[in-house]
Amino acid sequence: MSPSKLPMRSGVGVIILNKENKVFVGKRKDNPVDNWQMPQGGVDKNEDFISAMRRELFEETGIRNIKILKEIDGFFEYELPKNLLGIIWKGKFRGQRQKWFIARFSGEDKEINLNTKNPEFIEWKWVLPDELPKIIVDFKKELYLNLLRSLKDFIY
Repeated sequence: MSPSKLPMRSGVGVIILNKENKVFVGKRKDNPVDNWQMPQGGVDKNEDFISAMRRELFEETGIRNIKILKEIDGFFEYELPKNLLGIIWKGKFRGQRQKWFIARFSGEDKEINLNTKNPEFIEWKWVLPDELPKIIVDFKKELYLNLLRSLKDFIY
C-alpha cells in the first residue's frame, strides 16, 4: 500500500500542568537528541479516550495523580515524515489523529518514574508552555502550536 493511502492511528495526548503551570515533557528513548514531547499514545480497541490517556500516561511516566481539567475540543493530527513512514507502528499508519486533554498533576515529582515496563522516555522536565514549540520534533510543531493556543485560552 502506498504510504499516502495508509490510515491515521487513533491516539490520545495529555498536557500535564504542575502547580506553577509548567508542562511535563519527556525526551524520547528512540530520539535522544534534544527533542521532547508530552505524553501521548495509541487507543486500544474498545478503549475510550480518557482510559487510553490515563493508561498511556501511567505506562510512560508512572503518573497516576491527576485531575482532568479539560478535554480539548476536536482532534489534532500529524503526519509522519517520509523517513519514518513504514517504520513507526510497524508501517501500518501514516500519522496520528489524537484527542488531547489538559490535566493538573496533583502528586509529587518523586511519583514520576520513567523506568516502566516499556520505557519511552530517558529524561523528563517541567517547561514553560511557550518553550514547547522550540523543543518538539519538527513534524509535530504545528500540532503543538495548536495545542498551545488551547492551553493559553485555558490557563491565562
